[in-house]
Amino acid sequence: MSKLTHFNEQGRAKMVDVSTKPDTVRTAIAQSSVQLSNEIYHLIRNNKMKKGDVLAVAQVAGVMAAKKAWDLIPMCHPIPINGVNIEFSWEQKDPNMYMLNIISSVKTKGNTGVEMEALTAASVTALTVYDMCKAIDKGMVMGPTFLIEKTGGVSSTDYLRE
Repeated sequence: MSKLTHFNEQGRAKMVDVSTKPDTVRTAIAQSSVQLSNEIYHLIRNNKMKKGDVLAVAQVAGVMAAKKAWDLIPMCHPIPINGVNIEFSWEQKDPNMYMLNIISSVKTKGNTGVEMEALTAASVTALTVYDMCKAIDKGMVMGPTFLIEKTGGVSSTDYLRE
């Protein structure tokens, strides 16, 4: 295992200095999900939730979250985000349960990657779905949340989840 870079010589947390790393195009794709009831599925699909269009609001929340990951994650660098996309797909698990799959894609041209931005976007999108639907059912389950792919950079290899 390589040396962890987020600790100084005293063993305390530090933000890694990326100032000498070259700017490259970097992308990351992350996934999360929300397991929800048949009732909530139909309310979302028919745009009948009292709080509004759940997927539209969650999508905007995910984009906003990607842009603010550095505000939430202590050692995350503030970086310019060139693009964020949030996509949804549905899976019926059984007659009474559906899975909303969330895919977030983030892109930048910079000197550090956007994995945390993609993971934050997917997570906050799922949290927003929960928030907008919790009046109907607080038993929704979010996750797992994970990195699917990351590209770009020179100090680490590209990653593709198998």
